[in-house]
Amino acid sequence: MDDGADRHLRELLDGTVDCVPGEQLAERVRRGERLRIKWGIDPSAPDIHLGHTVPMRLLRRWQRRGHRPVVIIGDVTARIGDPSGRSATRPQLEPEAVEANAATYLDQLFCLLDPAGVEVRRQSEWFQDFGLEGMLRLAGSVTVAQLLQRDDFASRMGRQHPIGLHELFYPLLQGYDSIAVAADVELGGTDQLFNLLLARELQASAGQPPQAIVTVPLLEGLDGHRKMSKSLGNAVAVRAPATEQYGQLMSLPDPSVGPYLRLVTDLPEARQTALREGMADGSVNPRAAKAEMARAVVSVFHGPEAAARAAAEFDRVHRGHGLPATIPEAPVLTGMEQDVRQVLVLAGLARSRGEAARLVTQGGVTLDGARVTDWRIPIAPPPGAVLQVGPRRFVRLGRAG
Repeated sequence: MDDGADRHLRELLDGTVDCVPGEQLAERVRRGERLRIKWGIDPSAPDIHLGHTVPMRLLRRWQRRGHRPVVIIGDVTARIGDPSGRSATRPQLEPEAVEANAATYLDQLFCLLDPAGVEVRRQSEWFQDFGLEGMLRLAGSVTVAQLLQRDDFASRMGRQHPIGLHELFYPLLQGYDSIAVAADVELGGTDQLFNLLLARELQASAGQPPQAIVTVPLLEGLDGHRKMSKSLGNAVAVRAPATEQYGQLMSLPDPSVGPYLRLVTDLPEARQTALREGMADGSVNPRAAKAEMARAVVSVFHGPEAAARAAAEFDRVHRGHGLPATIPEAPVLTGMEQDVRQVLVLAGLARSRGEAARLVTQGGVTLDGARVTDWRIPIAPPPGAVLQVGPRRFVRLGRAG
């Protein structure tokens, strides 16, 4: 391979995990082919989160090198729910919910991708009239034994957890997408490897050249160990306000900073390396590295000025012990003695009186800066009092009627 093509391929595959078949893809890149690069996303929730942006960034890299992104909006598979990594059957969504979610996705997708030259397709284009005959023909391309080789299916079978029959169709439908758009390459997370390999087999059965597959690492969520997911409550939405994004990212465990620098920021590689090495040898405070990472991420979605304001606001509240510039108001009766547990529930800061009691006992509740130490003692919050739970949750109590 000549030096230019070699550099091209290294750039396209930098930071990826799997590349199958590597030599075949390298040859196509060497010949200068303009490849169709498929990436699919299910509108199973209203927001795209940072975990989705990892393959999106790779897709943008291929786009900038002259290849054609083909984005599949999975408006059919979203109703099934991707079983990848699932320990239980995902509840099925109604068509109206899927459509409402899909309507919000394109603006979010194009926060990273250049709309020019992106081919956006919906699965309903080819599945709406697919019919029973088409489905049976597709199902006949694989065996049940093949499908049950998936780690998540095998694990659930071993634990005697139920597997819905509809879940077995998910990888088939995703694979057929590659046939429908004649994909040359498909990108996905490492948890998608089985589905991507199956798509190669389906394409070959349909007489198409099998796509190459390229996978990227999974982004850990805010808890620092599970895959980022809205359903797990550990996700950072790309449409979240700048102050919220910044605060969420500052809550990350220190070991997650390095992977986040690499996977979701546009910081130069040399700067990323300096921060990672500095944290490792003690010359860089992990909090400072985390703050630089958080500003870089927020800058992508809200701009550098908004990121700077979010950082200043975070420092003012969490280092200077000030109050946020804007605090939501809760219509809670004030000016009279009442049970602090009930106030926390009415203010939306606790889900139950039991949880409210635990928060107070753990020392996590303050009223106008004074710690509430005993949930058995009634409080009489004045109009406009600020109730705080933990480091980031504030509510201004409504005035008495």
